[in-house]
Order: sequence, then structure tokens, then C-alpha cells
Amino acid sequence: MLWLEGGCLCGAVRYRVTGKPYHLTHCHCASCRRASAAAFLTWFSVKADEFQLLQGVPAEFASSPKVVRTFCSRCGTPLTYRQITQAEEVDITLCSLDHPETLAPEDHTWVSSRLPWVRICDELPEHERSRQG
Repeated sequence: MLWLEGGCLCGAVRYRVTGKPYHLTHCHCASCRRASAAAFLTWFSVKADEFQLLQGVPAEFASSPKVVRTFCSRCGTPLTYRQITQAEEVDITLCSLDHPETLAPEDHTWVSSRLPWVRICDELPEHERSRQG
């Protein structure tokens, strides 16, 4: 069984993933950029029942009417993203893993919102918006 662990910068929040990650993506949407203060944010998804908090309770923020993001209230590390309409899934910031090199992104999403000075040179598939649309 695949077993990954991660957490925030200060160590107050720790989590474990026991399922197979999917939807590994570099997201270029404006919301992810603002939430991470970075040019894009790299995510992976797992089934919600395959994500377990081991230590601490992250703070929650409704970044839009149907989205809840979590982060460490002590150090600010972004941790998860959940769409209320897809309660069976949780997206996790890939670089909050203890060993982010274990997983590799599969594509870029929301490239229609990509900053003009970001050059995509990795030959991964690019989606103008989400994979669905």
C-alpha cells in the first residue's frame, strides 16, 4: 500500500495519505496563485477517506462559495483544497509532502490564467481551464 506523509513548515500539522494519488497538476489559476503567493501551485488528489490528519488541526478558509482551503494557522503553509460538491476527494499541495520528489506532475491546468512571464518548457499537457472544460 502506498503511504505518504507530509505537513506544514513548522510541524504543527501532519497528515498521512494511504491511497493512490491522481490528478497531479501544476495549477495556474489566480486563486491558487494568491493562496500560495507563487506563480502556480502543484496539487495531487486522493479519495477523502485516504487522507488522515495525524497532528494538529489546520485552519479553514472558504476561498470561493464552493471551495474550502486549509492551511497551518501558525506558519501559513497551504495544505488542502476541497470542492464542497466533490466531498469524496481532497487535493493536497504536493510540496507539503515530506518527499515531494516521490510524485511527478502530469499536466498544467488553468494555463489561460498563466502569468505571462512563466514559460512552460516541460512538454506536459496543458489545459486552458480544468481537465473537464
